[in-house]
Amino acid sequence: MWLIRHGLPVRIDGGDAPADPGLAPDGVDQADRLAVWWARHGADAVYTSPMRRAIETAAPLAAALGVEPVVDAGLVEFDSHLNFYVPIEELRADSERWKQLVDEWLSPEAESERQAFRDTVVAAIDAIAGRHPGERVALVCHGGVINAYLSRLLSLPGTIFFEPAYTSVSRVLSGSTHKQVVSINEAPHLPALVLPATAPE
Repeated sequence: MWLIRHGLPVRIDGGDAPADPGLAPDGVDQADRLAVWWARHGADAVYTSPMRRAIETAAPLAAALGVEPVVDAGLVEFDSHLNFYVPIEELRADSERWKQLVDEWLSPEAESERQAFRDTVVAAIDAIAGRHPGERVALVCHGGVINAYLSRLLSLPGTIFFEPAYTSVSRVLSGSTHKQVVSINEAPHLPALVLPATAPE
């Protein structure tokens, strides 16, 4: 399985409804580069989160592979209810919103919500893998989803342990009795070295 984070979305600063941004121009370029590089290796199916940034990232990859993307609600991001979306490198520079996200998602009080999210993600991805034995499947989703699944496989505490780059690919072999993490945060299709966002001072 290829666990793929979506491309860079546009920024949404607030509104009356949950934020569901599409891709920014750089995100469109990232999605196109993803498709060119990875489709040549072949995949049998493409699944996507129902959020616009994931659907738009999955589209060129699915087209290059000649398959129809399948939307799976189990791949939705943990913060999908928020009325803003700020790219992580900008969010970390916004102390007020960063604190809101940390308080809501990383605090000890949110442990039950984190575990419920991880359980949902693991069940959804394992179900997808079970539908495609012996096949290669691309799942276009979100940084939190990828962290939740890999942290369970690696038996890590918490849920978020690394920052996936936009359109990065983390690969997992999934069999009926064994799962193996093959790689994390691969991005050979991107023109620059992948670096994490800078934390606020």
